Amino acid sequence: MQRCWRYNISITYDVYYQTPWLWLSGYDENKEVLEKEIFEDVMAEHAKKTVTLEAHIHESGPNWVTIHPCEHANIMKKFTDNMIENGIKVEVGMYLFIFLKFFSSVIPTIWYDFTDDVSFGEDDDN
Repeated sequence: MQRCWRYNISITYDVYYQTPWLWLSGYDENKEVLEKEIFEDVMAEHAKKTVTLEAHIHESGPNWVTIHPCEHANIMKKFTDNMIENGIKVEVGMYLFIFLKFFSSVIPTIWYDFTDDVSFGEDDDN
């Protein structure tokens, strides 16, 4: 039987790092809260390093899986610079879309974007 987990995604803004901060809470087929199980969907090099379980800053209840924002600004700058260097016009309204595309590389099993494709330039693996 294939598992069918559902996730709630919350995006807050971190004033210190001046970047969005992504949070996930999950539920299994029986509507039981997932915590450590969510790490099964996280790329191994990120699990329990930049991706951790923490209390959500605005929500009560069980811990949320969060992807710490300490490097988000640098990564987003690199992505947008690559796009510009490759002749792709980057508009402000694209930022959140690019941000979510970045997270699909950290948590590739979660499908939350079927709207469009974004190329980050020559080196899309970064």
